[in-house]
Amino acid sequence: MTETQPLWTPSPERVADANLTRFMQALSERSGLAFGGYDALYDWSIRDVEGFWRAIWDWCGVIGEGPLTPGLLDGDRMPGARFFPEVTLNFAENLLRRNDGSEAIVFRSEDKAERRLTWAELTTAVSRTAQALAAEGVGPGDRVAAYLPNMPETVIAMLATAALGAVFSSCSPDFGEQGVLDRFGQIEPKVLFACDGYFYAGKTLDIRAKVRAVAAELPSVGKVVLCPLIGDGSAEPGVPKGVWLADFLAPFEAGPIAYLRQGFNAPLYIMFSSGTTGKPKCIVHGVGGTLLQHLKEHRLQSDVKPGDRIFYFTTCGWMMWNWLVSGLASEATLLLYDGSPFHPTRDVVYDYLQAEKASLFGTSAKYIDACAKAGLKPIETHDLSSVRVICSTGSPLVPESFDYVYRDVKKDVCLSSISGGTDIVSCFVLGNPIGPVWRGEIQARGLGMAVEVWNDEGQPVVGEQGELVCVRPFPSMPLCFWNDPDGERYRAAYFERFPGVWCHGDFVELTTHGGIVIYGRSDAVLNPGGVRIGTAEIYRQVEKLPEVLESIVIGQNWDGDVRVVLFVKLAEGKTLDDELVARIRKTIREGASPRHVPAKILAVPDIPRTRSGKIVELAVRDVVHGRPIKNQEALANPEALDHYRDRSELKA
Repeated sequence: MTETQPLWTPSPERVADANLTRFMQALSERSGLAFGGYDALYDWSIRDVEGFWRAIWDWCGVIGEGPLTPGLLDGDRMPGARFFPEVTLNFAENLLRRNDGSEAIVFRSEDKAERRLTWAELTTAVSRTAQALAAEGVGPGDRVAAYLPNMPETVIAMLATAALGAVFSSCSPDFGEQGVLDRFGQIEPKVLFACDGYFYAGKTLDIRAKVRAVAAELPSVGKVVLCPLIGDGSAEPGVPKGVWLADFLAPFEAGPIAYLRQGFNAPLYIMFSSGTTGKPKCIVHGVGGTLLQHLKEHRLQSDVKPGDRIFYFTTCGWMMWNWLVSGLASEATLLLYDGSPFHPTRDVVYDYLQAEKASLFGTSAKYIDACAKAGLKPIETHDLSSVRVICSTGSPLVPESFDYVYRDVKKDVCLSSISGGTDIVSCFVLGNPIGPVWRGEIQARGLGMAVEVWNDEGQPVVGEQGELVCVRPFPSMPLCFWNDPDGERYRAAYFERFPGVWCHGDFVELTTHGGIVIYGRSDAVLNPGGVRIGTAEIYRQVEKLPEVLESIVIGQNWDGDVRVVLFVKLAEGKTLDDELVARIRKTIREGASPRHVPAKILAVPDIPRTRSGKIVELAVRDVVHGRPIKNQEALANPEALDHYRDRSELKA
């Protein structure tokens, strides 16, 4: 059904007060260009790529030196384009631009831990940690790894690493030993930060045995720095080359931080693909591109202002952690949370948002769906008056979840479904705080991101499903893949299908409103009878049913074609009887089309997912077809795959 009215439209006062409006005014005064709104600004930003990113640098007050001209070399090459080749800057220096007594970080770990750090305390901690790392021989280009929860020490370790011009990488402590080694073993870190344990769903999980096993297999590591969370750091570390954080820092007094300014394209982060089809790809992101993209996305697309308080539910194994931490560059307070989003009560996240007066609330589409299914109505139980923006990512946000947010969470809020990924450590499509929110649509293509939707013939289309592509370079393209000297794996990942054009691997539609609807990953698209069907189209329908908590759908090769197979995880006490199967089929047929109706519907007790919470359709497809799963360590619950293997129902 075509929507005739948006779900939300910002008030004139809100539009006037938005950073985006002020940016357009400043740009008009400086350049003489007139911008009537977001669409006009977007069109200019992708026509004058160099001018747009130079304007971001200036308006956001990036700290650096050197001429901003040229702003882009080899702009017709992708990959190969280079932004701001003459400037130098330091990432940590830009994030630590404040040094006062107001709050920089608030941290909670369920009901077990709570801490607060001022900007001055954060700067002090970074100063001492940077000195300690330098004493271990860490310098430009060296790698520092963190096996840590979403706690202040992770932010401090990253900032200290970046201050020295070294490269930071992180995994969350729920990763198993092999998963950590598959990642850190490739990049050979010089120092490893790790925790003694963490809290989840009321349980205390000691991981020192895992840390010992990991450290023993990383010969490059000269020091393991243990950060206490479940203990007080008074016992022996019990880890080879291990030292407690307090002892690591003890010899060093805080002082001015000697920020090393490097080229715009110096490496900052190494991040990892999910790795369910082999060892994870090690994706190298640069200092300048990460900073500029995040400044743009926070200040312009999320309307983050100095003093705002940003919450994003994420672990340190997901790129949203990197995105969250960059909020410091906009002088916002970070609200860190580690643990289960439903413990000690199912309201714990909303309690936190209310208590800390969050401005931006970021979470996953699955969390929003889970809250809806649990019947949570924070609009009736919590004061969320401070929340101006709600961000959702991780998977497509279905139209019914838009309804739920505006009905049961908050009416006057900019609901920004966002999408991009680890590959670009940012977003291709995201929010527009001065524009309307349409049901089921991501609001806008990101400024400076020349996003189009192409059909199989490589032609741009509107109102049709196709591949999400980006046809012009942007600063946060990966610098390279680690250990890919000739760039072959990098080019194959993004530029093989359409040479010279970034093909992201999302199956999407560009709407007449200028918004985006995502139907799933291209490699998971179903193809029964040669008709391409995005998996999200089926999830949207089946997960309307209260009996279905979650689902996963694949295409099974069958009788010379592909048949659609749907697996459902049911609510407690429910069974997949003939009546429910019929109702699922009827719901899909009427809500989508007869082509979407699965040939088989089977019950499973669990849905396999990555550690960042994304369901893994390709791994299930491989199991069903009897193919090996190359890297089960990438999964949070690999044992779930056993429920899909050798199902007798799929042999007839």
